[in-house]
Amino acid sequence: MKIVITRRIPDSIKQMLEVNHTTYMWQEENVPIPYELLLEQVKDADALFTNVSDRIDKPIFQAAPKLKVVSTMAVGYDNIDIGEATARGILVGHTPDVLSEAVADLTFALLLATARKVVEAMNYIKEGSWKGWGPMLLTGQNVYNSTVGIIGMGGIGKGVARRASGFGMRILYHNRRRREDMEQELGVEYSSLDDLLQASDFVVMLAPATLETRRMIGERELSLMKPTAILINTSRGSNIDETALITALKKRQIWGAGLDVFEVEPIHADHPLIALDNVVLLPHIGSATVATRMEMAEMTALNILMGLSGKKIINIVNPDVYNMRG
Repeated sequence: MKIVITRRIPDSIKQMLEVNHTTYMWQEENVPIPYELLLEQVKDADALFTNVSDRIDKPIFQAAPKLKVVSTMAVGYDNIDIGEATARGILVGHTPDVLSEAVADLTFALLLATARKVVEAMNYIKEGSWKGWGPMLLTGQNVYNSTVGIIGMGGIGKGVARRASGFGMRILYHNRRRREDMEQELGVEYSSLDDLLQASDFVVMLAPATLETRRMIGERELSLMKPTAILINTSRGSNIDETALITALKKRQIWGAGLDVFEVEPIHADHPLIALDNVVLLPHIGSATVATRMEMAEMTALNILMGLSGKKIINIVNPDVYNMRG
């Protein structure tokens, strides 16, 4: 069977797929496969190895009558038309859990870097601006003994909470359902969204991308935050109204932001966020450790191999397909 791979992946993962199948692989690692080329390649494809940056929509499915499995090298799958896939009996797999600790690490690193002006301080040295010690030079915000509010208490949220406890932080959380198990395990406190925003020194967005969470943080929500507060987002760019955030940062309505994700990716050099001095920006690298990315790639490949062989995919997004098949 034919497997289309939309990014260059490690040879060892590609070889897993080629034991019993043929592959087409787009040779760029950091540049998306052109949409028109993907449309052409899926015409005779049985499986699709994709990622969070590829648009897998209805026209893709319409062009792929043989398609049986789509597996994305990501936890999120908002870029895939799940309804269309399910209606066509196409299995969709993803890679949950495996990246939670890596993203929690990066989230806390971004929080620390933003609070303590780490990137700005490094650039200060590189630019030759450091002439000596100053009483208020590059002063940031305290992290230890502060209050963090976590929006989305899943696996990554739990990891961030564990790290925050080591910094003596008070930990608030808001979730679509209350997690009393985590309250007992981690000492976190459930809060309404508004109360969390008003009380937190750091607001960490970790909610999935859904219709309900789209632009969950907008002008009203930003107005509730402390002027000394910092907003961190390592979930999805669509969860925050970027225009409202830019305005709040420009007006110093909040103290700063650390962002690993954006409403439209990638962002370019003329993006208004880049001109601001109170943000730290990263290129969607939350899960980017060697071990984590290799495990994600292997899981993505296994999802495909299991689906093509008729076995049940462990990490499936749309289990209703199995019910449809009886």
